[in-house]
Amino acid sequence: MTTITPAQPPDDKLPDNFDPFEHLQKIYIPQHNALVKRYFADLGDDWKPNIASSRSALRVACTMVDNDNQLMMNLRHHLLFDLLGYGKKDLGIFYGIPAESFQESVDGRPQVFLYFSQDSASVSEGEKKVEAEYSFRLMNETPATMTPVKAIALAKDIKQQFISGGQGVVFTKGKNIYKYYHEEHGYRLQVYGNTEVDTQDIITRLLKCQDILYDENRLVVSTPKKASITNQTATQLVYGKQKKKPRYRPVANVRFRYAYMYLRGNERPIYLVDATGRHHEALV
Repeated sequence: MTTITPAQPPDDKLPDNFDPFEHLQKIYIPQHNALVKRYFADLGDDWKPNIASSRSALRVACTMVDNDNQLMMNLRHHLLFDLLGYGKKDLGIFYGIPAESFQESVDGRPQVFLYFSQDSASVSEGEKKVEAEYSFRLMNETPATMTPVKAIALAKDIKQQFISGGQGVVFTKGKNIYKYYHEEHGYRLQVYGNTEVDTQDIITRLLKCQDILYDENRLVVSTPKKASITNQTATQLVYGKQKKKPRYRPVANVRFRYAYMYLRGNERPIYLVDATGRHHEALV
């Protein structure tokens, strides 16, 4: 087997006291910290390290300094890119088919998505967060007529409906299915809720994003006989190992996190509102 040795720069191109790790730090740290600055842009450009708030404490933890060793650099990188999700921020939403093909399968009207998830503190050990995502279409717009000005106005309406006291509003997800169709206005909602009152509140907020009134005659409720399973204890044999059975429509509070819009012809989602601090490019 032939061994290929990477080409090394001539010795006379490097100083006698050249330290590869120190050189890497000088190149890497400014690049990494530039991403940290962008991610925490909401805290301002001029800042001194402080841990007075959770956001500023995270920024201090992510920021690399000259005397960091390799372990510290790795930990700071892992915190920013993996735990806080910066490395995933530009990934497209996966539909099972390419996004462009998905958009071609519908009429091309802009589609707005609102994402909800359970607070980490309320997730039982060994379970995944309960999530929810609902969407509607802007039937009076097309990719050609949609503009940044209109998007900002929509973002402000979503913020008004789904942000309260600086946090996303909460609703209780459950086993019952509440369908609300108003296709002329772009709504085909299917909400898993716990009570009709709670679910009606969320549906009404979604409608108000386009200044549309709630019509109780359009609501169809499906209540399964099977009981909801929130805390699963039963197991099943999977590939030679005992694993927990899937939960059945668990009851859990989910909080609004962010909203984004897809336009046909636009490769990346347009983030409208963000209550997580992860999407610095969000319009609101």
